Amino acid sequence: MFEYKGIKLHWLGHASFKITNKLVIYIDPYLIPPTLEKADLILVTHEHFDHCAVDNIKKLVKDDTVIIATEDCIAKLAGLNVKGVQPNQTLEVKGIKIETIPAYNLNKNFHTKASNWVGYIIEIDGVRIYHAGDTDFIPEMKELKNIDIALMPVGGTYTMNAKEAAEAVNSFKPKVAIPMHWGEIVGNKADAEEFKKFAECEVVILEKERE
Repeated sequence: MFEYKGIKLHWLGHASFKITNKLVIYIDPYLIPPTLEKADLILVTHEHFDHCAVDNIKKLVKDDTVIIATEDCIAKLAGLNVKGVQPNQTLEVKGIKIETIPAYNLNKNFHTKASNWVGYIIEIDGVRIYHAGDTDFIPEMKELKNIDIALMPVGGTYTMNAKEAAEAVNSFKPKVAIPMHWGEIVGNKADAEEFKKFAECEVVILEKERE
């Protein structure tokens, strides 16, 4: 767990995070702990099974949970309170400002720009947290401003690798970066360590939480 200005970030493994402050927010809950804390808000970056994990999302939902997801997830999440999004939108949900940032591959076809998949900037009490989603170091990242915490994929194959992720954070200069998308389907701790070596900001390598 990493705490920043009263906001707690729990890495659940892969690209899955739980963020707690006044609200309980999950991002891409492919991996969730057995002792579930129900969600106020769930953000889903794209439809792949390791990001839009329907069974897990259903376990986290309570009566007033809001789900923000790309439009290709809506049918999968039928019956739930889902708001569909595309890149380059700004919305506010439960007092949380959310921006959608494009997420796509540059030289491979696992995540195409035409799919309209996203990363998110979540602003909580003035703290801006960027979850990049499954992406390469795309030009749009150079335009990011005032990011406090950047959650960056480093595992390669389907996303940017550690060095590319370091180049990305070096371009937009978050205060803190946390490597993700390693240790499950692709990548390992050596990728996280390599990212830390080349990133010019503070890097926190989190241990997976499964409790």
